[in-house]
Amino acid sequence: MEELMGKTVDESRTEMTELVLPSDSNQLGKLLGGRVMHWIDLAAAITANRHAGHVAVTASIDSLEFLHSIQVGEVVRLVAQINWVGRTSMEVGVDVYGENMDTGERRKTSTAFLTFVALNAQGEPIEVPPLILATPEEEERFHAAEARRQERLKRRHR
Repeated sequence: MEELMGKTVDESRTEMTELVLPSDSNQLGKLLGGRVMHWIDLAAAITANRHAGHVAVTASIDSLEFLHSIQVGEVVRLVAQINWVGRTSMEVGVDVYGENMDTGERRKTSTAFLTFVALNAQGEPIEVPPLILATPEEEERFHAAEARRQERLKRRHR
């Protein structure tokens, strides 16, 4: 089997921008949590697919925190990047930011960690490229993701 070439975090990073419309909101004029989750899953899937070079599917969501609400009319920016890779799976971290277009205020509104598995054309797990860590921050995220993986495996075996 040929050895896979590693990829950097930057090679697969995804940034998405969305405008919050009334159809995206609840009766209080705030962005629906389900819509945020949908956008997070999309940004993470694009990132995982870019890294793997194959289709990657959501295997788990370890954490999703809603830190602040987002109003109708605000802009949402999602930043997704690979934190960790194993043989066939990858952890993707997604940070969500809200921006008030009138004031220019920007704030982090959500953060999430998702695990994806890369699949071949037959729908079977396939090996993914190793992750090349270029900064101390990337190394820190990698080790934190390893700890989350160990906790996930413990829960699975209970």
